[in-house]
Amino acid sequence: MHFPNLRKPTHLLATWFGIGLLRPAPGTWGSLVGALLWFFLPNAHTWIWLILPLFILLSWYVCAEVNKDSDSDDHSSIVIDEVAGVLVALAFVPHTALAYFGAFALFRLFDIWKPWPISWVDENIKGGWGILFDDLLAGLFAGVIIFSLFFLI
Repeated sequence: MHFPNLRKPTHLLATWFGIGLLRPAPGTWGSLVGALLWFFLPNAHTWIWLILPLFILLSWYVCAEVNKDSDSDDHSSIVIDEVAGVLVALAFVPHTALAYFGAFALFRLFDIWKPWPISWVDENIKGGWGILFDDLLAGLFAGVIIFSLFFLI
């Protein structure tokens, strides 16, 4: 099967409605679109702790399903994991452009650089969780750091 096939709902979601097909840097495009959508959503922080767990579960399911159709463990066009990861980062920060930019930038840095333990997760966990979990950790690290800078310093 050709991957991605945007006629399949799981492939459409995995590519975040085709954003993952943009080149270069599909992960950055996916993260940016996720962050911008969340930034402009009214009362985003009111809803994040309800929406985020559901979105993570949906992302895991989608990643697990499309991983079966792909010829690689984490196809570059799969960006729903980046969307989930950046949402984790944004969950911790105040709803300001500066905080969102910082969380986005640090998330991308950690997602690309993959410091330990993110690198360990990326190398050792396979399947849907393997695709997703390194991005969730990168988001957690980025969110906690930006939160600390804004609230503790």
